[in-house]
This record gives sequence, C-alpha cells and structure tokens, in this order.
Amino acid sequence: MPSSVVISARGEQRVRAGHPWIYRTDVMNVEAEGGDLVTVIGPRNRRLGHALFSDRSQITLRMLNVGEGDAGHALIRSRLERAIAFRESLGIDANAYRLVHAEGDLLPSLIVDRYDRHLVIQSLSQGVDRLQSEIVSILAELLRPEGILARNDPKVRMLEGLEQTVEVLHGSVPASVTVHEGPVEYDVDLRTGQKTGLFLDQRENRDAAVRYARGRLLDCFSYNGGFSLRLAHQCAEVEAIDISADAVVRIRVNAERNGVPHVVAREANVFDELRRLERAGARYDTIVLDPPAFAKNKASVANALAGYKEINLRAMRLLASGGYLITCSCSYNVNEEMFGAMLHEASIDSRVPMTIVEKRMQGRDHPVLVGVPETYYLKCFILRRVE
Repeated sequence: MPSSVVISARGEQRVRAGHPWIYRTDVMNVEAEGGDLVTVIGPRNRRLGHALFSDRSQITLRMLNVGEGDAGHALIRSRLERAIAFRESLGIDANAYRLVHAEGDLLPSLIVDRYDRHLVIQSLSQGVDRLQSEIVSILAELLRPEGILARNDPKVRMLEGLEQTVEVLHGSVPASVTVHEGPVEYDVDLRTGQKTGLFLDQRENRDAAVRYARGRLLDCFSYNGGFSLRLAHQCAEVEAIDISADAVVRIRVNAERNGVPHVVAREANVFDELRRLERAGARYDTIVLDPPAFAKNKASVANALAGYKEINLRAMRLLASGGYLITCSCSYNVNEEMFGAMLHEASIDSRVPMTIVEKRMQGRDHPVLVGVPETYYLKCFILRRVE
C-alpha cells in the first residue's frame, strides 16, 4: 500500500503558501514509516503533493513537490541538475562553493558542497538519508568527482533519530584539500573542519568588504582568517582575534601561505578584548564582526540581541572617523529587522553616528526561497562611522 499522510486545513494552507515544512501538530493520519516518500493528502481528501516523512522530528513532512507530478528519481535528478547549472552560471571565482542548498534548491534537508574535485554531502532528515545512495550515484555521474564524503555529523540528525557519522561514499578523499576563494588559498580538512570544511557563505561579503577596507583592521571571531586574509592587501595592519587556539594556528599558517605576514593572530575572548581595547583607547579604520550563531532557537533571541549589541557598541567606539564596520549575524532566528534595530540601539548608546553603506546576505550559491524565512539566515551590514 502506498505511503500517505493526511494533514490539517492549517497544514494545507502552509503547503499552498509555498512553505515546505509541515509540523507534527498539523498531521492528522499517518500510513508510513520514517524516511518514506509519502503522498500528502488534505483534510478534504485532495492530493496535495509528495513529501519526505519523519517519524521523529517535529518537522514531520518536507514537501518535495506540490500537485500531481511524480516525485521519484527523475525529479531528484532534475533538481540536482538545475542546482549545478545555476552555480555554473554564477561565474564564481572559487573552487569551493555550495552546490545544493536544501530548501533553497527545492531539495529539503540536503546539503552538497564542492571542494575542487571533491564533494561533501549532508543528509539532515530521515528521508534524504534513505535517498543518500541514489543522490551520490547521480552526483557521481553528473560531476565525476574524485571522491564524495558524507559529513553526517551535525547534531540536527539526532532530532531525526539518525547516527552522526563521517564516511567516504564514493572514490577517495584525502586528509587535506587545497582550495581557493578569489586570491586566497586554503588547505581544508573536509572531515573535521567547521560545517563541511569551510564557511562558504561569506565569500561575496568578503569581496564586498574589499571596496572599503583600509588602514588598521580588527577581525573578530576570525576562525580561519577568511576576512583577514581577503582584506590584508588593503590594510597596513591586521589583527585577527579568535577564542580557539586551533583557529589562531590556522590563521598563522594561512597568512604565511598567502604571503601576508602582517596578519597577526591572537587567542582571546572577543567580548573581553573589545572592552580592553576600548579602555586602551585603540582605534581601527576597519572592523569585522563575524560571530557564530548567538541564537540557536527562538528562546535565546533576547540574549543573542544583547550579545550582538554589546560587541557592536564596542566596535563602533573603536572605529576611527570615517571607519567601516562589517558586522554579521548567522542566526536565522534574529531576522534582518531585529538586527537593524539592534544596530540602531548600539549607535545611540555608543553615541557614534553610523550610516548604512550596504545590506548584504549569504552568497548567491546559498539561495533564499521566497516565503521561507528559515533559508535567509546570514545578515551582513557594512556601516560607516560618520564623524
């Protein structure tokens, strides 16, 4: 008997509004097992489309298509082909970028990143985990990579009742892969690096920051030095701050590799360091704030906004007249309006007038699906101190 799930009127409304997620509270009847591709039926017994079903997650259904069309192998292959073709059309000056951005490519809970001749995939739901071997086979045929690695170690898999694993699924994957983003080169450990190896979503924001960076640069939460390395040729002095000793070592290695020895990396708590620098009367022409997600869920938004305000207020005070602040948030629970309001409050409380030069977001290889706010997570404001 074909697998099917009946949803409520509210669930049907979400489907028709274009949101791919149906929560457990809107599921009326289930004839399926975890990981099944199911037919989704409305409360008036109308077929609404197909979805990936989870018997563990609060997100019970992830819609693959709406309407009468098929949702089998041909649809998966077509979506992968279109996602790959879109990236090829962007003319990205990098050999490391996102090939499939889950809901943003209508392949919910599937991530595929390219690192030169290697691919890294993440299967973040029961349904995609079930389809993983099929997806790998299609990717191997379309792209002929030397290796495909599954970085199935995000904690979100635990919400699906899935194991956290890292394994090679096709070909071979070396311990380290050399990639470039524009003029900057990195050695990447695909098995243990953050996310799938690198943070790939800031590439275009770093390119934009090149237009403004100058003088003395302070790069906070610098991780592997992405902003520091990209802006180093525009800045006479570069200080990179991160709380991780391993990150500091990586920055130093990357600085030497890229021929920018004036990038100085220090291990420090950014909150404490910003206060110390303010007391010391330090001044910078360019400051980058690229912290990790402060708001992991809606309950932590208030504390996250307080944290964002603290670091931005301090950074504004540290800016020289006419200096630029590149400030980011990757917390999708803190939306652009909230982030902008926080920056306004920080400007008032710091008594530093700031203008908005640019509003930016995640790179184009991480597309945002209209009507699905969860796919718009990275905010990047470029601000200028007026006086």
